[in-house]
Amino acid sequence: MEEGRDGVTKREVSELRDTLISVIIAVALALFIRNFVFTPFYIPSPSMEPTLRPGDRIIVNRLAYCFSPPQRGDVVVFHYPLDIRRDYIKRIVAVGGDVIEARDNVLYINGQPQPPLSFLPPGVVYQDFGPIRVPPGKYFVMGDNRNNSADSREWGTLDEKLIIGKAVFIFWPPHRIGLIK
Repeated sequence: MEEGRDGVTKREVSELRDTLISVIIAVALALFIRNFVFTPFYIPSPSMEPTLRPGDRIIVNRLAYCFSPPQRGDVVVFHYPLDIRRDYIKRIVAVGGDVIEARDNVLYINGQPQPPLSFLPPGVVYQDFGPIRVPPGKYFVMGDNRNNSADSREWGTLDEKLIIGKAVFIFWPPHRIGLIK
């Protein structure tokens, strides 16, 4: 092997260069995935209990809605409409074109009473509201802990442009690891 004046071979220089290039590519790929595909999110409040609890850490799929629109039942992370520097997480309850209302502690979508949902905590009480027609391109979102949630009942419908992505997976704490339903 040919050595340079400082005792380093061409092979060692080549291996160092290849390692450096591999590290740069790995870092760039990790940053791309974190910023444009999957983003971690921290749950700060009890508004989504029991589905999500304060302190849970989740993964948000930022590409989930590139090929199909959000659906009723999806848990989404979005920029809070009244202060886009803050991010919120809620469940989509109604989509554009739907009419939503609550009467006598029953939620109605398009005039149909909605069955009790297994992910809601016991004792949920709906204050009467509506009927509200959800405009196209907008969503009516509510926290699963509906008695303790600032949501569309307070600040109106959510514009699709504010949605960051779909909450898909709890990765912390370890005993709560699993898919978000």
